[in-house]
Amino acid sequence: MSKMVPLPSKSIVPERDVDKPPILETNHLGIDFGGLTAVDDLTLAVGRTEIAGLIGPNGAGKTTVFNLLTNVYQPTRGDIMLDGVSTAKKTTAQVNRMGIARTFQNIRLFNDMTVLDNVKVGLHNSIKENLACSITHLFGYRKNERKADKEAMEFLDFFNMADLANAQAGSLPYGAQRRLEIARALATHPGIILLDEPAAGMNPSETAELMENIRRIRDNFSIAVMLIEHDMNLVMNICEGICVLDHGKVIAKGTPDEIKSNPKVIEAYLGKKKEANPDAEN
Repeated sequence: MSKMVPLPSKSIVPERDVDKPPILETNHLGIDFGGLTAVDDLTLAVGRTEIAGLIGPNGAGKTTVFNLLTNVYQPTRGDIMLDGVSTAKKTTAQVNRMGIARTFQNIRLFNDMTVLDNVKVGLHNSIKENLACSITHLFGYRKNERKADKEAMEFLDFFNMADLANAQAGSLPYGAQRRLEIARALATHPGIILLDEPAAGMNPSETAELMENIRRIRDNFSIAVMLIEHDMNLVMNICEGICVLDHGKVIAKGTPDEIKSNPKVIEAYLGKKKEANPDAEN
């Protein structure tokens, strides 16, 4: 695991990424829903090949942050820079084309489509065809289809799922559906992929496989991964930098060792210990 070094913004990135601009930066990001502040003053940076964690108790605002980063929600204040370009006023589809992809807490696949076709949906950013070719199935269309099939199969092969290409997505076991959702997100060719509780519902062997796959994604595709996760064993063993939210505010940023021993983090998860009352009865 790479040593983490500070940036002028007081965020930290892996040492191997320090000579390159962060793939993702937020500056004083916040959003209000009516009179409720859901996220406030979020400033962070993610290195170009970092595995980053976003953690916090239930209701801390983690998924809201992912919705902000992908422009499902427009921020009330602050800004988001993706590969050095502001995402302000972009649609979710435009932000995806800029280089950010995500998965969801609840798996979102096209259950009635094949595994192969689910991945091909993710290739829409890289395959171009005009309307005439689509209607008439001319040579250019068939060439693009062959290219899409080949590339989609490469993503499936990466996850050892090539033999399931023609299976119906909805018929897959839970762990395989998770891998398929990640494969489809990778097919958009992102610079960073956001994983929202990827280990939810997994058994220990599936979680171990997921950890290995996340490392392989970072190493093989040279992209960043940012994950929301409640499995602290996974987070502490795979994340390089961790940001901790509580009630929409950042209460800590640091390495796994720093986060594990941070009193504010311990309090957020376990609650403040009551002071001993010497007059209390035993």
